[in-house]
Amino acid sequence: MTSINVKLRPSTTQGKEGNIYYQIIHNRVIRQLKTDYTVFQHEWSEKHSAVITDGERCSYLQSIRECITWDLKRLNNIAKRYEQKQTKYSADDIIETFLTTASAHTLFNFMKEQTALLQQMGKHRTAEAYHSTLKSFMKFRKDRDILIDDIDSDLMACYEAHLRNRGVSKNSSSFYMRILRAVYNRAVEKELTTDRHPFKHVYTGIDKTVKRALPLKTIREIKRLSLPMHSITDLSRDLFLFSFYTRGMSFIDMAYLKKKDLSNGILTYRRSKTGQQLHIRWEKCMQEIIEKYKTDNNSPYMLPIITTVNTDERAQYKNMLYRTNKALKNIARMAEIPVPLTMYVARHSWASAARSKNIPLSVISEGMGHDSEQTTRIYLASLDTAVIDKANRLILKDL
Repeated sequence: MTSINVKLRPSTTQGKEGNIYYQIIHNRVIRQLKTDYTVFQHEWSEKHSAVITDGERCSYLQSIRECITWDLKRLNNIAKRYEQKQTKYSADDIIETFLTTASAHTLFNFMKEQTALLQQMGKHRTAEAYHSTLKSFMKFRKDRDILIDDIDSDLMACYEAHLRNRGVSKNSSSFYMRILRAVYNRAVEKELTTDRHPFKHVYTGIDKTVKRALPLKTIREIKRLSLPMHSITDLSRDLFLFSFYTRGMSFIDMAYLKKKDLSNGILTYRRSKTGQQLHIRWEKCMQEIIEKYKTDNNSPYMLPIITTVNTDERAQYKNMLYRTNKALKNIARMAEIPVPLTMYVARHSWASAARSKNIPLSVISEGMGHDSEQTTRIYLASLDTAVIDKANRLILKDL
């Protein structure tokens, strides 16, 4: 059995603050853990072993009191985990664990560490997802960190309600929950906490979304819009059309599309999201866009999205995606399109156009609208590329 107490060591110098320390007793062995917290003797209650939060330094004393509460929770949780392991341990073991995991037991710090690790592994998209999720959760917590041990189902239910009240869609809320669950499970694996199943009462599925597809008639209107040549609006329209022409290629795949990917009239690339290799028959409309934006001969890239090679290419991609989606909103106003126009709409629109041509769902892979990416991979993996190319040609002919 372990006992943890808070003590004040008064200063031997009159009028100087004393130091707060923790007394850890286990198997009658007493150890002390120093802290950086200092208070005057009149600001300390010996009876309650607590800081008195009155007087001129009320704000400072309150923060010290919160830090002590935080530390005591951690120390008690460490001792509790040692007890659960049913192995021999000492007061020194508790102190060593406390000092070596100073930040790992708080969600914000642990999540930042995991994000940095993902960046080092080159998993930039996942790292960005972790970063945006942490940013959202920090806003919910008003920047107040929390012990991983304190995460429970009530907290997650409150976070879900917070997201709903802010108008966050069900799928976006589920996305944040799945990221937090992955982080929490990682903490459980590292034995930083025991699994309390905090996500059992919140939604972590994938809801069917409202279709954001445009009919072919509207795609034609976008294509025929009179826009200033080589302006960001003109480029954004062409990037949108290129995505549509290539069966809804994602913006990140367009950004990293290389000249060498086109060979013998076939464009071959690997989807960054799934790792799946796709082959697309090269069409005249695609070539027209490439001719219009011929990149520098030294650049390996096909489209003018990453314009400076080997100089934070991902930042260039993200910046261009932001500028493109912003310009597409202007195009939507010009064409009087009620649907919020983004690059992703091109993907949905191709799927919708294919369905309107009575092309079998297996051909378009519903993939573009399956409940799971796994189903999409199963469909696409078994198809003859020529069948998909024929479907694409049928759609492009109507433009």
